[in-house]
Amino acid sequence: MSGAGLHIVFDIAAWLVAGAAVYWLSRRGLKFPSQSFELPYIAALVFGAGLGAYLFGSSNLWLSGQAGIARSVEGALAGGIVAIELYKWSAGIALRTGARFALPLALGIAIGRLGCYFAGLDDFTYGTPTALPWGHDFGDGLSRHPVQLYESGAMAAFAVAYVLAVLNRNDFVITNGFYLALVYYGSQRFLWEFLKPYGALIGPFTLFHLLSLFILLYAAVMLATASKVRPLHERAAA
Repeated sequence: MSGAGLHIVFDIAAWLVAGAAVYWLSRRGLKFPSQSFELPYIAALVFGAGLGAYLFGSSNLWLSGQAGIARSVEGALAGGIVAIELYKWSAGIALRTGARFALPLALGIAIGRLGCYFAGLDDFTYGTPTALPWGHDFGDGLSRHPVQLYESGAMAAFAVAYVLAVLNRNDFVITNGFYLALVYYGSQRFLWEFLKPYGALIGPFTLFHLLSLFILLYAAVMLATASKVRPLHERAAA
């Protein structure tokens, strides 16, 4: 199977596993805010994520001297955040609604990045050249950082930690899991960006460096004000 074909397979697997994660959480006796499953909410999320994915993915491609259209998972995440916050503001929803997405997000990225790895050079998600023994030749004769695997492993580690927190009924992690996932994702993504051949936007920082900082700032503000809102989840009746 071609690299592009494998990418599609892993993308489908990522969506299926993310859906299974939502189901598993519901089976653990946790009931998250119903607003995050309502049609207008989903529509805003899909629109914002889709727009962000192509806007930031393509912009980064052009900034790096490449032609074409591209998608970005970080762009999708940022676009989804902005769209949902605007929707909640317009609908008068003060409740925080992201808690159910922490585990699906981590698992989806962990699996989806494997597809990026197998897609090779065409995906433009490979790393800069390296002499490290685990460097990978994606087809251009250069040993490169497999940054897709770095990110996949990092998000898989978060998913494991989150599952353990759920099993131990850690209310703080369950309630604020989405924002914790964003802090973790933004931090590790910021680091990996130094190992990618993307065009700089400000000083040594690429577009995705700045996007990572935006995600980190958003999550930090939400966590800092977490004590001022009621818990996001409720115990399901036994």
